[in-house]
Amino acid sequence: MEVRLAKKLGFCFGVERAIALAEQSLAERTGNIASLGEIIHNRQVVQMLSEQGLRVVDDPAKAAGTVLIRSHGEGPEVFETLSRRGVEIVDATCVLVKRAQQVVAQLAKEGYQVVVIGQAEHPEVKAVCAYAPGVVCVDTVEDLARLPSGAKLGIVCQTTHSPGHFGRMVGQIVARGHPEVKIVNTLCNEVRNRQGAAVELADQVDVMFVLGGKQSANTRQLAQLCAAEGVPTHHLERWAQFRPEMAAGKSVAGVTAGASTPQWVIEEFVSKLRAFDPAE
Repeated sequence: MEVRLAKKLGFCFGVERAIALAEQSLAERTGNIASLGEIIHNRQVVQMLSEQGLRVVDDPAKAAGTVLIRSHGEGPEVFETLSRRGVEIVDATCVLVKRAQQVVAQLAKEGYQVVVIGQAEHPEVKAVCAYAPGVVCVDTVEDLARLPSGAKLGIVCQTTHSPGHFGRMVGQIVARGHPEVKIVNTLCNEVRNRQGAAVELADQVDVMFVLGGKQSANTRQLAQLCAAEGVPTHHLERWAQFRPEMAAGKSVAGVTAGASTPQWVIEEFVSKLRAFDPAE
């Protein structure tokens, strides 16, 4: 089968840095080493690091030894809790997420009602919201009813959202007539480039395969954007989830992958898909 790859796919620099810090910590330290939550949203990588000795803990109040802060970041109270416990902290927060945290804190300091456009339960968004009091998180038009009328707003966005969604939400907010709206673009260019490359490829193929963790927000976003182009789209974590009927009757397949998808997962999938005969 003919297989085409998106021009941009797979690991971003933030994920590469988080994994490198985890592997360095495991190589240089002994004793209890854990990440606070899964270090990235990819089960294969989490399993690989687990086999090397990296544990996953969910409660900072029970952490001990060395703790890695995942790429999604954490709020100030978590850092304070870990410090009080005498834990060695290895901060693997993505630099772009760290910037969003700093922007939120500065907007609040300037007197803005901070608004985060993002998924309220996503760990990155939870961490970003922790850097200012009373942050309002919105992600749909219906959510906008929670915005205080007459307030001056400072708006940021979840780094993995698409520019289109960010723009549409900002337009809806501005239309509400707030006296002042300050918008800071906190979108990740790495994610944006992957989104653009995926959409471009989707227009050239008969079927799209989007590789990455089911819990990965940026991978789900890629799948949604490809499907919106009208091409059959399948979001898979790896080749084991492939079914022949997904490519039956198709001649050309496109492959992209989320920012937390390792290269070996992509290579395995592409190699086996190229060997697949959709006519059989």
